[in-house]
Amino acid sequence: MTERKVKIYPRFERFWHWTQVALIFTLMASGLRVSGLIGGLPFGAAFMLHIGAATALMVLWVFAIFWHLTTGTWRHYVPTTKGLGKVARFYAYGIFRGEHHPYRKAYWRKHNPLQALTYLALKVALFPAIWITGLMYLTYNLWGAIPEVAVWLPVVANLHSLTAFAIAAFIVAHVYLLTVGGSFRAHVRPMITGFDTVDLTTEEEAYLASDEPGRLR
Repeated sequence: MTERKVKIYPRFERFWHWTQVALIFTLMASGLRVSGLIGGLPFGAAFMLHIGAATALMVLWVFAIFWHLTTGTWRHYVPTTKGLGKVARFYAYGIFRGEHHPYRKAYWRKHNPLQALTYLALKVALFPAIWITGLMYLTYNLWGAIPEVAVWLPVVANLHSLTAFAIAAFIVAHVYLLTVGGSFRAHVRPMITGFDTVDLTTEEEAYLASDEPGRLR
């Protein structure tokens, strides 16, 4: 293995990441306002902002799913138990003792086992849940005549809110982990420049040097 600076975050992935961040924070703020938990914008303006940001985020997700499937980037999110225990121990204990991270990024495995498992849960559980419950909430007039709607509407509303708080909890944990175990700037820089330090096999390094030299530093 050779340690090299490699562009592992392409331009679209960085655009998708930061646009998603901006839209999710917009949704959190407008959602809290619509729920009456904070003040600020008039209810109508906050509601329209929430719907607009949600629509933009869903469109972004569709493009992101297509991009992941067509570029093979989905492989980074395949869960594995190999090294999972060591990574979990590091975040629960070792990180506070200044230990080195037990996982070394590879060309086709830029996420450690715990990251891959967490991101997969977001993509197949929390994001679909917020999407489905939000659409059900928005289209209430289409199904509001069904029997026992008085029971189901609060269920949909509460599931939407609980999922939103779960996503917010992930964001808090995500930002917190960026501030420990190293420089915050060093953790964030790869998602801005696209380049990060990874381990390359001899074959991977030769391929990049020959076919995609712009991805090497």
